[in-house]
Amino acid sequence: MSDILSEYKTSPEGLSDVEALERQKTYGLNELDEKKATPAYMLFLSQFADVLIGLLLVAAIAAYAIGDVIDAGVILLAVLLNTILGFIQEYRSQKAVESLKGMMVKKATVRRNNEIKEIDSRFLTVGDIVILEEGFKVPADLIAIQTNDLNCDESHLTGESESIKKEDGDELYMDSNILSGNAVAVVEKVGMNTEIGEIAGIIQEESDETPLKKKVGKLGKILSAIAIFVCVAVFFLELMQNTSLVETFMSAVSLAVAAIPEGLPAVLTLTLALGMQEMAKSNAVVKKLLSVETLGSCTIICSDKTGTLTENKMTVVDSFYTNKDKTILISKLCNNAVINNGEIIGDQTDGAILKFAKGFDADYPRIGEIPLDSNRKMMTTIHRLDSENNIVLTKGAPEIIIDMCKYIDENGTIKIIDDKIKETVLKKIDEMSGNALRVIGFAYKIEDENEWEKDLIFTGLLGLIDPPRKSAKKAVKDCINAGIDVIMITGDHEKTACAIAKDLGILTTGRTITGKQLESLSDDEYLKAAQDIQVYARVKPKQKMRIVETLKKLDNVVAMTGDGVNDAPALKKASIGVAMGNGTDVAKESSDMILQDNDFKTIVKAIEEGRKIYDNIKRFVKFQISTNVGAILTIVGTSLLSLPIPFNPVQLLWLNIVMDGPPAQTLGIEGAEKDIMQRPPETGDILTKDTLLKIFFTGMVMAAGTICVYLYELSINVNSKKAMTIAFTLFVMYQLFNALNARANSEKSSKYLYLGILLSFILQTLIIYIPQLQTIFRTTSIGLTDWLMITAVALTIIISDKIMNKVIK
Repeated sequence: MSDILSEYKTSPEGLSDVEALERQKTYGLNELDEKKATPAYMLFLSQFADVLIGLLLVAAIAAYAIGDVIDAGVILLAVLLNTILGFIQEYRSQKAVESLKGMMVKKATVRRNNEIKEIDSRFLTVGDIVILEEGFKVPADLIAIQTNDLNCDESHLTGESESIKKEDGDELYMDSNILSGNAVAVVEKVGMNTEIGEIAGIIQEESDETPLKKKVGKLGKILSAIAIFVCVAVFFLELMQNTSLVETFMSAVSLAVAAIPEGLPAVLTLTLALGMQEMAKSNAVVKKLLSVETLGSCTIICSDKTGTLTENKMTVVDSFYTNKDKTILISKLCNNAVINNGEIIGDQTDGAILKFAKGFDADYPRIGEIPLDSNRKMMTTIHRLDSENNIVLTKGAPEIIIDMCKYIDENGTIKIIDDKIKETVLKKIDEMSGNALRVIGFAYKIEDENEWEKDLIFTGLLGLIDPPRKSAKKAVKDCINAGIDVIMITGDHEKTACAIAKDLGILTTGRTITGKQLESLSDDEYLKAAQDIQVYARVKPKQKMRIVETLKKLDNVVAMTGDGVNDAPALKKASIGVAMGNGTDVAKESSDMILQDNDFKTIVKAIEEGRKIYDNIKRFVKFQISTNVGAILTIVGTSLLSLPIPFNPVQLLWLNIVMDGPPAQTLGIEGAEKDIMQRPPETGDILTKDTLLKIFFTGMVMAAGTICVYLYELSINVNSKKAMTIAFTLFVMYQLFNALNARANSEKSSKYLYLGILLSFILQTLIIYIPQLQTIFRTTSIGLTDWLMITAVALTIIISDKIMNKVIK
């Protein structure tokens, strides 16, 4: 005690008020600093600082400039919806620190000037002497200097529900609850230097951009460059052919609007929102819209063992008796757990042992107890056996129990323990421990004296385990088939962790590392080893953040689970932070997703949904860009051939509305591909080289077919209005058939795509045959022969797609 007091330059009488004031100037107040929140209006405006959003705003202005108010309104609506959702998510992310601040203890009992007084906890400082009683909350990070049967609940910090026995010299963390006993402690750290303070600092840091946000940003820049280049090129090509300046400008601007996939934000929002809805049905509540897709890109899942991969229900699964009845008697009576309506109240191991002893009737009044502590590693209760004798019942760490025993009870026959008997028991302990069991030893004696834990009689062993969830093994296998590495992270023993990991298929060819070994590795050494580590045992929550950061440096998309306040930094740093449904509010606020059922298989279901969403986004983008490329090549091609452009500005905008509309939107809700969880994660761009090649080829087929039919119609002296109507309708039909090419190879085919195609076809026929619409779109009626030709030529897009899929895998 004196060493601790000397280190913090204090005394048992406490600091003087003057000294406390001086130290407050050095160490600051005992409160959490909150980064100045960005005003709500600034958060909202910052959503517009995005390449794609900027591009869409330009497109809206251009559409309005050429009189297309409807298209301009639709674009602005999509932009507004996207920015509102982004604003809500960022505004909510500021709440994590508020949750931490709400946990701060308001009052503290201290000894100052050798007087005990209650002060505002903000004015605590390093070296203060704090008095703790049962029911109190710890007001800062402390070091215990005098304890009396002190048990703390640190679940707010660690997520572990079991109480922790504290002794002299142990650390006590801010906001821990004192469950029993009392203590005197010295303040070690205050405010932002406490464990909770460090966490508050980390969770206020800026989050990394999600993979989808980066990809969409990159796509926006590419499309911007293409739109500007095409506008300028078409403008000058048309001018060189003596087209009127107004007509040329309108065509160029219309093409620019057509070149931009205005429907992308709407499809993104719709697809991600529907994905969130589906995940919620499977007990995965996703808080941030873009995180839905990030799950689909996940390459590594770092999962807690307890409660996520296992049931979090300790169960007796093995036993070794020399006297079964006595072992069960000790199990029942030397136990402080209570079972209420099937739920264990108290220590989980005690609860499992009590359940195991259920139905055993013998009962003796308890008259004393020596509680379990970390040094003795055993618990003893004393019971009144009769008027003259007491019975002493003991359970605890088996190696210690056997050492405390002089005798063994072999079904009522008491023998002295010799070397052979002891070797047999120790061998059984090793065998059970090797099977990842938590082994408890049992002993007793009849005693009329006070030396309760001496010369005990051994009765047996029980082996307990927190069994793996039945669904976890298949879920891990699904991950491996999907190219996702699963890493187990636990505070449990290495042997237990390895046995569970092997059983689940997590530990295969990789290695295991303990928290202590991890601590000894330099950053460079760990970076080289990280990819081969499959199990982390005896890991402190603080080390989770190092694990996440290192795996991300190796270009992994990392999902990390956690439930305590001290998991919050790792959850924040992970590509996907996954909080447990029974976790702390701070963990939930810092995460991207909450597992309502704490089940590993729910993460895997969410990943499958994320992959489906990413596939549908790519499906939409590929379809939409194919339309844009086809329109651009058709216009550029006819300009180079010195032909009139086959689409007027209004028709171009119609193409844009129709193709951004029903077919494109329904592609965003297609079912999952059959092989969705049999392929590696996709971490590349939305538009890969192969996809771009397919898009260009598709555009070429559309352009070639449209130009050829247009040329043919002009060559047989069809009037230009009819030739343009046929070319325009053919291009629309190309898009409708191309939408069929974009379908998912899914067992759950979406009927909405066919409805979308049918709706677009009906709308196209209306603008060809209704006189009022003919005037607006400058179209004319076409005959059955024209429709047969249009359909036959448009079908070539399906044939060409099948050829491309054979050539380009």
